Amino acid sequence: MLTSLHVEGTSLLHRIPVKPKLLGLTAFGLVLYFIDQPIMLGAALVLTALLYLSTGIGVSEGLRRLRPVLFTIAFLAAVNLLLLTPLEALVTTLRLVAILFVAAAVTASTTIAAFMAAITDLARPLERLGLLKAADLGLALGLVLRFVPEIAARYEALKEAHAARGIPIKLSRMLGPLIISTLKDADRIAEAIDARGIRSH
Repeated sequence: MLTSLHVEGTSLLHRIPVKPKLLGLTAFGLVLYFIDQPIMLGAALVLTALLYLSTGIGVSEGLRRLRPVLFTIAFLAAVNLLLLTPLEALVTTLRLVAILFVAAAVTASTTIAAFMAAITDLARPLERLGLLKAADLGLALGLVLRFVPEIAARYEALKEAHAARGIPIKLSRMLGPLIISTLKDADRIAEAIDARGIRSH
């Protein structure tokens, strides 16, 4: 079972601090928004896929991690084919996949602690304005990153349990138990956080 999306390594991406990586991710997404040439977007997709693999993650493991999001993008692509022209649907899909690879590369090359520290620092101006607690925002992000792989692993365990019992594997059957178990974990984590006085309000 995965306990983190982070991949240990010494690649160039691993050595870059998290704030520049987040800034680069934002800038890359903005640049892609203004590109509508499939060839350029296809090249961007290939380069971002290579960037993702440069973190040291294998092809099969990398695709396995991204499979749920890729399925979602494929569904959106099918919907776009009904609502947009084929060219527009292709451009939108290439943009999404390229951004996905960059985001996955940043996540794989950054520890949860580094993410939490960076988000907390970036949120300080909002805290001074009284809009939120920076530490709470960093904690929330850390919990999301920590439990995304665990939820995915729990889904795989449910699939295996259904298959072992000869029960047809359907998302509608597994969604209920998955949500209930996740909410129970969330309650336990919230109680542990409050008991330790981690949250300030």
